[in-house]
Amino acid sequence: MSAPLLEVEDLWVQLPTEEGIVRAVDGVSYTVDRGRCLGIVGESGAGKSVSAMAVMGLTRFSRARIAGAVRFEGRDLLTASDDELRRLRGNDIAMVFQDALSSLHPYFRVGDQIAGAVRAHQQIARRRARERAAEILALVGVPDPRRSMAAYPHELSGGMRQRAMIAMGLVNEPKLLIADEPTAALDVTVQAQILELLQRLRRELSTAVVLITHDLGVVAQMADEIAVMYAGRIVERAPAATLLAAPEHPYTWGLLQSIPHPSAEGQSDLVPIAGRPPSLIHPPSGCSFHPRCPYAREVHRRVDPRLEPVPDDGAAHRVACLLPVEVRRRMWRALRGGADHRQARTLADEEGTG
Repeated sequence: MSAPLLEVEDLWVQLPTEEGIVRAVDGVSYTVDRGRCLGIVGESGAGKSVSAMAVMGLTRFSRARIAGAVRFEGRDLLTASDDELRRLRGNDIAMVFQDALSSLHPYFRVGDQIAGAVRAHQQIARRRARERAAEILALVGVPDPRRSMAAYPHELSGGMRQRAMIAMGLVNEPKLLIADEPTAALDVTVQAQILELLQRLRRELSTAVVLITHDLGVVAQMADEIAVMYAGRIVERAPAATLLAAPEHPYTWGLLQSIPHPSAEGQSDLVPIAGRPPSLIHPPSGCSFHPRCPYAREVHRRVDPRLEPVPDDGAAHRVACLLPVEVRRRMWRALRGGADHRQARTLADEEGTG
């Protein structure tokens, strides 16, 4: 069995501020194989983007504290030199940022920026680099590549800017593409087009993808595996089909209940997750989700759960939850049957004593 393309092991990122240490990433581990897609989901502030930026080497500055390992094709990027990272970024590893308008340089035409990304890693003539830019824009579905190349970023629509960002990320045919909220602020039609585009490019170029989003509905369309992040940690990780059909963590249940299901009669109302994400400077004791969890018991305030394999569900499904597995499954069955949180807890307790 070949080694993973990307292996993140026990990654920690701490950022000192005037108010205290921000524990932005707290012991995150995952792997991504060639040609596969990992979806990382969670609310804003969960640490998704910071973990991706650490992979790219973009969290390096004098006061940042970074530990763990980030191995790309066996090479630890956390110990790589700045020159090594510059050779990798935009070439073997590329990132599509969530705000294309602020990520593209406002003073340069789109074509010049994409051609510049080519020439930064390949010794080719300017004319050939521009031809390559036109080719990749056509590949990502831009209808008139030459015209878009001559435009400034603000002259393109949101969907076209996002396609230009994806084109810049793919122009050197990277082995790994990190897409950070690639469909943010786009209407549903353009969002579907972007996701379809990423799927097609993954198939055609065999590019591995790390898709970062707050929306489980988005990753459900293209991820092979899903990691759910909360308060800087992964609280559940499983193959996509397993996690969507049989989630084990109450936070994952909340994310799934936040997805609209217009075809489900009587269940089209969204169920928000109560409360707000915790401070990463002063996190709560015990389980970080317990202040918002409707199923929390006294032990959750004291004991910090570890990410462990789900019994009888294979090593690929792991969850960090103190609730017994039988209780979790009874609660999920009740929620899936239309019960609210209070009813689910009552039904689970009754079933357990029946």
